[in-house]
Amino acid sequence: MSPVPSTTARTDFASLPLPPATLANLQQLGYVAMTPIQAASLPLALAGKDLIAQARTGSGKTAAFALALLANLNPRRFAVQALVLCPTRELAEQVTQELRRLGRAEDNLKVLTLCGGATLRPQLASLEHGAHVVVGTPGRIMDHLERGSLRLDALNTLVLDEADRMLDMGFFDDISKVAKQCPKQRQTLLFSATYPDGIAKLAAAFMREPQRVEVAGTHGAAKIRQRFYEVREEERLHAVGLLLNHYRPVSTLAFCNTKQQCRDLVEVLRAQGFAALELHGDLDQRDRDQVLVRFANRSASVLVATDIAARGLDIAQLEAVINVEVTPDADTHVHRIGRTGRMGKDGEEAGWAFSLASVDEMGRVGQIEKASGITSEWHPLGELTPAGAEPLRPPMQTIQILGGRKEKIRPGDVLGALTKDLGFAATQIGKINVNEFSTYVAVDREIAAQVLRKLAAGKVKGRSVKVRLLEG
Repeated sequence: MSPVPSTTARTDFASLPLPPATLANLQQLGYVAMTPIQAASLPLALAGKDLIAQARTGSGKTAAFALALLANLNPRRFAVQALVLCPTRELAEQVTQELRRLGRAEDNLKVLTLCGGATLRPQLASLEHGAHVVVGTPGRIMDHLERGSLRLDALNTLVLDEADRMLDMGFFDDISKVAKQCPKQRQTLLFSATYPDGIAKLAAAFMREPQRVEVAGTHGAAKIRQRFYEVREEERLHAVGLLLNHYRPVSTLAFCNTKQQCRDLVEVLRAQGFAALELHGDLDQRDRDQVLVRFANRSASVLVATDIAARGLDIAQLEAVINVEVTPDADTHVHRIGRTGRMGKDGEEAGWAFSLASVDEMGRVGQIEKASGITSEWHPLGELTPAGAEPLRPPMQTIQILGGRKEKIRPGDVLGALTKDLGFAATQIGKINVNEFSTYVAVDREIAAQVLRKLAAGKVKGRSVKVRLLEG
């Protein structure tokens, strides 16, 4: 099964057999031309073919499978017709949000997220009310299938997102069990950044004559500026602060190989005055959610994470990636730095990728050079000097409103309260994230205290709300 060439695919969404309402919604959302993976996979997926699509994070793959599964839905049939399996809760939440955006031309479309780390009771209640699309992690989906709370007899589309990551995390058996409970006459869409042996095994087990498409070079080397710095072990963590003060990126993802190093680095960075957050497996789900919201809305300058915790994250506008240690796996290195490659698209300046390496890690650097075909560009730590007298601070701060989807709060309600009722400019308001029980709104750092004070004394959707500023 060789990849289908995609060089001649048309790139305008209007060339696809999509309903006029969907095309109008795409235009409103700013979807002008298809990305390479969308142009290669959507015609096949919309024709009902099973598909194996190879594309990296940030390539537009979510819209590629979302538009296909939405086209297969009958909104008048209130049953689960599509299931998307994701490796992490964070990716599942992002996929859910994108599905809601892309499907908003359909009235009453219900997309439900079912992931581990959240309590079962609210999920059971939501399932009783029904859904058209379910997005979840394999383990939690299996829990619901075994309980009988999730039924898949009406399913017509199964999506495996970041399938290679799910295999890395040991989900092969769970994926197979889920697939066996799906109707045989269904469409299966598999998306993966790489093509390990396990993908072929999955395809052979439960896909029907799948077409394979591959988009090479999603993160071109020209879009990522890589620099390596040799460090002694005792100066490694301090060197991160030197990089941040020299290059002053607004948003940086720093990768550590262990949870303890995450904690140590965040402690060092905060002592140096940086707004730094940590993301690793020891955080509970509420803290993980808050960390990701704050980093994505530019209320923190640095997110320090392990590879496992960062799997599935899709953070836009990421100016820099720092490898605090060199990973022993060359593919992981490419995956790490590829996250900042998106900064180089559409004429924007390319992103930075910095790697700190000790003498003991030079063998790993050699493996990365061999695997990626690059020659490392080395720079001395001594060239790093502060680029400004002021400490590096994030442009936004996050205010938490105690109340979310359960209270029927929508982003528009919060924006209206801040602009129409309280008189703030829309340009001073950043991302608004509405979760089940909380709402997070990013505001310009200069007005954060003022917004907090006025919002505490004001109302959202006609009701008084409790608010607090998230710091630290």
